[in-house]
Amino acid sequence: MTLESFRSLADEHNVHTVEVAAPDSQGHLRGKRVPVERFFSTTVNDGVHIADAMFVFDMQNDLPDNEFVNMDSGYLDCHLVPDISSARILTHRSGYALVFADAFDKAGNPHPLAPRSVLAAQIAKAAEHGLAPVVATELEFYLCTPDWQPVQEHIQYSSVTDALELEPALADMRAALLGAGIEVESSNSEYGPGQIEINTGPADAMRTADSTVLFKSIVKQVAIQHGLRATFMPKPWAEQSGSGMHVHTSLTVDGGNGFASSDGQPNELMAKWLGGLMEHAGALTFLGAPTANGAKRIRPYTFAPTHIHWGLDNRTVMARCIVEGGSSANRIEFRPAGADANPYLLIGGILGAGMDGIQRELAPPMMCEGDMYTNPGDNEALPTDLSGCIDCYEGSALSGVLGDMFSTSYLSIAKAEVSLAAENNPDADDVNDWERARYIEHC
Repeated sequence: MTLESFRSLADEHNVHTVEVAAPDSQGHLRGKRVPVERFFSTTVNDGVHIADAMFVFDMQNDLPDNEFVNMDSGYLDCHLVPDISSARILTHRSGYALVFADAFDKAGNPHPLAPRSVLAAQIAKAAEHGLAPVVATELEFYLCTPDWQPVQEHIQYSSVTDALELEPALADMRAALLGAGIEVESSNSEYGPGQIEINTGPADAMRTADSTVLFKSIVKQVAIQHGLRATFMPKPWAEQSGSGMHVHTSLTVDGGNGFASSDGQPNELMAKWLGGLMEHAGALTFLGAPTANGAKRIRPYTFAPTHIHWGLDNRTVMARCIVEGGSSANRIEFRPAGADANPYLLIGGILGAGMDGIQRELAPPMMCEGDMYTNPGDNEALPTDLSGCIDCYEGSALSGVLGDMFSTSYLSIAKAEVSLAAENNPDADDVNDWERARYIEHC
């Protein structure tokens, strides 16, 4: 998207308001709504200002103690600069468009706590090595009634007969995503009552992260337009399937998929990338499960992995490798993360881990086959609660890769969550009313 093409699209769609938006610490979009005339005359060059408190919010906009952003610092303004290449038309809300923005601090530097800054730094490191990551996310969510009950009481996985009454809402979701420039491949019912998955296509890493937070925003808004609610809470009900965010990655090298020559096993480049994911898997779990609810998905026989291992087309492993000879679709699917993960931070962590594997020429462990729930062997277990996720990330090499200031700040938010959960729901396997009240609407 160029400024000229965006202006033409805005005219074509009778846009009256442009939303200048940036993701906060939780992956929620925040920003300012600007009249379209002012956007093109002023905001496109001058940007807008917003309090840096957005980068230290918890899920409900409370402000846990933070070393860098606090009352003593004054909760400073940061500067949001529109990234015109990211502009989208919001066809589900007539007259609106959205442009993602990069955040800068008072000194004019990329804000170190801004999720978009964290991801941009990892994309730049890959580019220094001639590599362009290609990423796709798969998101699951539950459709609910306005009082947050599942819209169904039964499960009919991928049925095209069942629940026809939900299709008008789902059709509008697909149309709205397409209208916002998100490639929609398909949608289907998942393995929970009222649980849905909408599959979207791959793109460069930043566009995919942008599209993922916009996906969640659009799905929630369209659900409300149909008198429903949507939640990306990873485990709303202990007895039902959790909702995940699977992240698929490959690397473009000299215009083609660098994993394409993998045939039955990863090629050299893919193996090193995989080796990095294995090396940093524990730390990555924190980025994929940053709340007290997220790690409750990591249980046997849930289709969420429980150990650090990899395999081929096997949905019981942590890293699922698609290796079909000569295929441009060859990729690695990283499966542990919950649907509430901040995609910028999760994708940034995956890129940082993969690049470390390439730079240090890390070899993955032995491939696993069969049911890895029944026989995980001596593979290391993933943490199953937020405290364990924090322990894996704090002081890790990956935390340094993503930035000491960012990591210290993000950990402080999670540690406050641990304290709250201990007071209100100490059962590591239960999902109680307090937990749903805290997360179900806000994830």
